[in-house]
Amino acid sequence: MEQKTRILIVEDDMIIAANISLQLSNLGYEVMGIETRGEEAILHATANCPDIILLDINLRGNINGIEAAEQIQKYKRIPIIYLTANSDEATFAKAKATRPHAFISKPFNSINLQRTIALVVDQIKDNDMDTNEVSENLEMLLDRIFVRHNGKMVKLLLDDILYIEADRNYSNIVTSTGNYLVSTTLKVVENEMKNHMFLRVHRSYMVNISKLDVVADNHLEINRKVIPLSKSFKENLMKHLHTI
Repeated sequence: MEQKTRILIVEDDMIIAANISLQLSNLGYEVMGIETRGEEAILHATANCPDIILLDINLRGNINGIEAAEQIQKYKRIPIIYLTANSDEATFAKAKATRPHAFISKPFNSINLQRTIALVVDQIKDNDMDTNEVSENLEMLLDRIFVRHNGKMVKLLLDDILYIEADRNYSNIVTSTGNYLVSTTLKVVENEMKNHMFLRVHRSYMVNISKLDVVADNHLEINRKVIPLSKSFKENLMKHLHTI
């Protein structure tokens, strides 16, 4: 059975939000929730990682939709569809800089909503299938990798990497000094990093086994970060650990 696409609605007009939620549910999507403020949208999105965010640009409060998108993208690369009644060029340019998947102009009808979301879902599926390409955003040497970060290639020593977390079509490389999000799937990273110190322990995680602090029955810990350990990967991990 195919998993439903999960959508978070961020809209401060509750009548519009409820109408969107009803339409999406009738179309077979899973509505993860409705948030009315940018601050709550950031918390919800980073904690629950929806497949798509329908995000109103002109939210009330201290954080508008564009600013919320910028904060979310520091942690998660989640496809965003902007809802907007504001079509001025300055707003469009700021929104475009966050690389949304689509815009829906208010007022919109159900057909417009349905078709836009269907197109974005197809884009997500196409990207998920494209896992065998070696990314230009990651280059591997024996003791280091170079990742594209802020427009340039940055050196990361393998010994400084703690773990790598999948984020859909991206990978979040976590080091002792910072995080580096690269537009490369974890599968590609795994194929590139032919190093016996890095092992897949979960469909969403690779770890540097030299950095392990705790190994439990169903989880690991590195620098107090709890990382799930799948049964399918546990046997291979234990073969690489010296235990008494």
